Amino acid sequence: MSYESEYKDKEFGYNWVNSSRFLFYLQVLCIVALLTGMCYNLYTHRYKGKPDVEMPGNTLYVPQYK
Repeated sequence: MSYESEYKDKEFGYNWVNSSRFLFYLQVLCIVALLTGMCYNLYTHRYKGKPDVEMPGNTLYVPQYK
């Protein structure tokens, strides 16, 4: 084997088997990282329950004036 053929076997652009396998696993890793980040963001910004809000008397259905 010549130096050029050994170089082409190891080169990313010439060896489609290794490069496609690498790109596939890179895509899987990116998708898993994206889904994990989205789940974590949804968990940290989750609905914490109904807040106790004090309503002013003049905005009720039957307003109460002073």
